This record gives sequence, C-alpha cells and structure tokens, in this order.
Amino acid sequence: MSDVDPRDAIVDHVPALRAFALSLSRNPADADDLVQEAIVKAWSNFDKFEQGTNLRAWLFTILRNAYYSRGRKRRREVSDPDSIHTRGMAVGPSHDGHLAMSDFERAFAQLSDEHREVLVLVGAEGFSYEDVANMLGVAVGTIKSRVNRARKRLAELMGLDDGESPVIEAETGTRAALSNSTFTVT
Repeated sequence: MSDVDPRDAIVDHVPALRAFALSLSRNPADADDLVQEAIVKAWSNFDKFEQGTNLRAWLFTILRNAYYSRGRKRRREVSDPDSIHTRGMAVGPSHDGHLAMSDFERAFAQLSDEHREVLVLVGAEGFSYEDVANMLGVAVGTIKSRVNRARKRLAELMGLDDGESPVIEAETGTRAALSNSTFTVT
C-alpha cells in the first residue's frame, strides 16, 4: 500500500480527464465543466475510493457518469434562447389591472389618521385586534369598527364596487391587497 494520498495525484490526471471529456462533449467549454464537475465529485466522495485501486479509472468513471447525466437532463430541457416559449408561459395578474399604486397611495393619504393607523397596524403589520386595542388604549370593538370603516372609506375613495378586492403591484415590488377580511402590504 502506498503512503501517497490519492488526492495529491488528481492533478496528474487532469490532462487525460480533459482529453476524455473533450472526446465525449466535442466542446472545449463543456469539457472543462465536465472535468471540474468530476474533480469536485471525486473530492467530495473520496471516502468511497478504495486505496490501492486505479485512481484514473475511478476519475474517468465519475466523468463519464457526469457526461451521461447531463445528457439525460438536457433531453428533458427545451432550448429557448429567444424566450419564445417562456413568453407564452407568462401569466397575467389575477386582477384586471385597473388600479395603479399611485391611486392607492392617493386614496390612502386621504384617510383620517385613525383609519390609516388601524389599517397599517392590523393589515400591514399583522397585529391582532386585541394587540392594537391595547396599543391604542381603546376597546377591541372600537378597533374592529375603525378597521371596517377604514376599509369601506378606502374602497369608496378608490371607486371600487362592494366586494371588489384590488391587488396593487408597484415597480418596487410592493404589493398591497385590500379584501373584506384583511388589508396587507408586503
């Protein structure tokens, strides 16, 4: 048995691995990727290498398996360099898009301080009615009434029909949703 660590011998096999990878892939960039992948896999699985066996054969087997795994994966993939297929898979928003974030911001700014406060605390921050009641020093019923009136007033200012539930998406990714049960900004 040799005292030499097989990890130290990997570098000696890189040129042969690259030549083998190039013969399989017929593409220099893919060959380099395969060699790198084989070395990483070998390095992370050295506990499975049996000392005294042929290191080069073990590395070539890993590289070969990586090549065929890539081939199987690529057969399941569809090439779409111009994003033709991807564009066809896009799904529009679930709402009709008639509501812009600026309309929401304008309407929200017109609410009273009490209404903005409860909508932010209950809806955006997710506090319970009880928590908000404790924070503001009022009864839970008062908070429930304020939230209900604030939602109705906001819907009115935005010109929404009863039960209509807008979703607003801003350029920044801010999302605000108003429904009969909750108001959220995420």
